[in-house]
Amino acid sequence: MDIGNLWNTSSINSMTSMAATNASASKLEEQLQTDYSSTTDEELMDACKQFEAYFLEQMFKAMEKTVPSYSTDGMSGSSTTLMDYYKEQMIQQVAEDSTEQNSLGLAQMLYEQMKRNME
Repeated sequence: MDIGNLWNTSSINSMTSMAATNASASKLEEQLQTDYSSTTDEELMDACKQFEAYFLEQMFKAMEKTVPSYSTDGMSGSSTTLMDYYKEQMIQQVAEDSTEQNSLGLAQMLYEQMKRNME
């Protein structure tokens, strides 16, 4: 009995995507709930960069949905799920690398605004 027939592949893909998004969101939420009144400038900037990376990640995922997907009829459900998992990981890494290497400036603007509000 093929387990791929028991589960709808699109359901598994959406669950995998939601789990990755929830993990990123919960990590960001933990950072945002921290009391930043006693943090150093470096820690504050790190939190701002994490927010920018999360923002870019969500933007990349929305952009990916606009690209037509190629048929994966020849692949089993587990292969498709594994491919989607690694695609999610790649998008996260590209977003983090983009923030570190050539930032949009969102982290810097957020940092400056938070510094003004803290003083």
